Amino acid sequence: MTLELSRQKMREQALNQFKYLRTCVLARELCLLVRANRVTFDIKDVNNSCAFVAKLCREAGCEEPSALCSKAAKAVLTSEEKYLELCEQSCGKCSESRRPKRPQREENAYYVA
Repeated sequence: MTLELSRQKMREQALNQFKYLRTCVLARELCLLVRANRVTFDIKDVNNSCAFVAKLCREAGCEEPSALCSKAAKAVLTSEEKYLELCEQSCGKCSESRRPKRPQREENAYYVA
């Protein structure tokens, strides 16, 4: 019974980490890529990229950064200044979110046959 509980706990932690990497980490990396290369990107490239990042944030349950990213995606079509302001706010909100807790040493000592 204990072995099965350990396996379930390990599975849950691994799935939470997978979701975090698939959404939050990917969104941050893509956002940084867009910001670093916005000079070389077309407005449409930035629009599409920001809309995709907003979707990733929404999937992770981060509604406020997602909304700001969506607004930034729309704003880039009309005003670069407004886009940069919204993008900065979104990044600030994104960094407020917390990474899932990593297992402590004792919890790491799983034995799964």
